[in-house]
Amino acid sequence: MKRAKVAVIGAGNVGATTAQRIAERELADAVLVDIVEGLPQGKALDMMEAMPLLRCDCTVTGSNEYDAIAGSEIVVVTAGLPRKPGMSREDLLQKNSAIVRDVVGSVAKAAPNAVLIIVSNPLDVMTHVAYETSGFDKKKVMGMAGVLDSTRFACFICEALGVSTRDVSAMVLGGHGDQMVPLPRYSTVNGIPITDLLPAETIEALIDRTRKGGAEIVGLLKTGSAFYAPSASVVEMVECILHDNRRILPVCAMLEGQYGLSDVFVGVPAKLSSQGVDEIIELDLTDEELAALADSAARVKENIAKAKALG
Repeated sequence: MKRAKVAVIGAGNVGATTAQRIAERELADAVLVDIVEGLPQGKALDMMEAMPLLRCDCTVTGSNEYDAIAGSEIVVVTAGLPRKPGMSREDLLQKNSAIVRDVVGSVAKAAPNAVLIIVSNPLDVMTHVAYETSGFDKKKVMGMAGVLDSTRFACFICEALGVSTRDVSAMVLGGHGDQMVPLPRYSTVNGIPITDLLPAETIEALIDRTRKGGAEIVGLLKTGSAFYAPSASVVEMVECILHDNRRILPVCAMLEGQYGLSDVFVGVPAKLSSQGVDEIIELDLTDEELAALADSAARVKENIAKAKALG
């Protein structure tokens, strides 16, 4: 039986861990691509040597050439500079814009039918850059951050309530940054909104920690940024697309009138299928929530304009 093929561009911590998770869960054969000679090949070989112990038959290969990704159903772009302590995601704008343009241009030539999942920061802007560079249909270009922000929120909810992760579902919309919009009314424990379970001041503290979740990890690591939760978030999306599960996940998607917003990639709940973003779900938001989402989208648009000005 022919297996699916997923390419991961960037063999750093996020990219390599993503390829490892894809292969170990036997979702697809993974191809790891990086410009550093020997890096993707070495990491791929290391992973392959673990497969007999794990009883996994999926393969991981490494390459410095984009020809290796031909035929990929999904291409995950993690290439770019990571954050360092004191840096915002927006500080990466200029350098990562150039990197993503170069990468996606090569991806579009080698795998023109793939679904693109962007992980590079600042994520919402890089997703827009990827969309314009690739020329792909908007349904086939998305960013990962909504799943990541939501699982961070869910983690903190679990800690606050002392409950199982199996029962917690969280929802975070908006840009992947300080203006993200966690939604307590749509975040639940076995169907019960957390607004019924936690005092308002505790919820506000959880929201604040969620917004600063990436920076908290950067500050602790000092020499890198998060990769376990980001890679798990990517694989959640990869599995949904490969299996055509049509799950509703919060992803960075192009809006064309939904929530009163247009021509901007921002985090919203979306139904994912084998074709990519199958449908954007419009939640019944309060005026305050809508205003917060609009503010977040406006910040993303400002940074898109900056990216274009930088070339």
